[in-house]
Amino acid sequence: MTRVRFCQRFGYTARVAVAGTPGAAHALARYGREAVTLVPGGGEAQAISALPPAALRLSAEAIAAAQRFGFDRIADLLPLPRGPLARRLGLASVRRLDEALGRMAEPIVPVVPEETPLIERRPLEPIGTADAIEHVIADLVADMILLLQGRGHGARTLVLLLERIDGSEQRLAIGTACATRDAAHLARLFHLRIERIDPGDGIETMRLVATRTDPLGAIAVVGDLTGAEATPDIATLVDQIAGRVGEAASFTTAPVESDMPERAVRRASPLASPTGWPAWRRPVRLLQRPEPLSSVLALLPDAPPRRFTWRGKVHAVVAGDGPERIHGEWWRRDGEVWAVRDYFRVEDDTGARFWLFRRGDGVEPATGDLSWYLHGLFG
Repeated sequence: MTRVRFCQRFGYTARVAVAGTPGAAHALARYGREAVTLVPGGGEAQAISALPPAALRLSAEAIAAAQRFGFDRIADLLPLPRGPLARRLGLASVRRLDEALGRMAEPIVPVVPEETPLIERRPLEPIGTADAIEHVIADLVADMILLLQGRGHGARTLVLLLERIDGSEQRLAIGTACATRDAAHLARLFHLRIERIDPGDGIETMRLVATRTDPLGAIAVVGDLTGAEATPDIATLVDQIAGRVGEAASFTTAPVESDMPERAVRRASPLASPTGWPAWRRPVRLLQRPEPLSSVLALLPDAPPRRFTWRGKVHAVVAGDGPERIHGEWWRRDGEVWAVRDYFRVEDDTGARFWLFRRGDGVEPATGDLSWYLHGLFG
């Protein structure tokens, strides 16, 4: 009951069943009526007899066949001979029934968490120089590569734990764009951040932990035997850039299913290959927030502006295209139920091209206040 009340505190409905077989416990937990059910040994048949056949984890075809033959409860299946029952519902259904009743073994395969890869070094004497620290890091990385190679994995995130003489601990983490077992590359990433280490009075223990790993098998090498030009691997370059400027500074963009331009793009891994871009033309540079325009001269309802002022500068428009009408996403908030934006692509007399919009369709006041905004720039 303690677990049931714990789930209820978070708004969840829970049923707990304890039985001598996994099949019976599964059936009672999902189809039983009691919040907590304890089945004594040998009482599985009586406990599940009133449940529907679907509680036995039958296939959809077997459940349909049971309904066709009028088997509404598991109790209807118990007195039937195994041969006729297998012909009607299938041999797999008979096996499920036997497993729930304890006539056939159903072993439970436990989920054993994999031990986190860990390598440790204790120098003979406390160290404090950058050269000594990098030498130990190289040894740690080499041992970690051997450990990961045995598991068929590559490193994605490595954390270096430095224990100083005074008992304090310092952490230094690196990450890679894809799984790797390149020891020189990983040591180079630590080298880029070596100045962040404060050895204090000396470091007496160093540990390297692979907090994130991904499967890494054999990699095909192109260009050595076939004579074809090898495809450059930019993963190492991405990692080195991230090591210098930070992981948040290296990314690519990916599309998101949204009509609103500021919601239609998200950041993705720099090595990702996003697909599904819309056919609508979008500017190269999209402002983080649309900026208001002033002194806009335009004919309603569908003409692009002939002149506007942005950031204190007047732009005379010589060409324009549009409108592209975008409606608000009413399911997000009530303020967008009637919202309308009319987007235009315009070019001024200096050749600069802009992407701007007007709030409202120019006819119905409820769609917008007819104010103008600049949202992006082409080129």
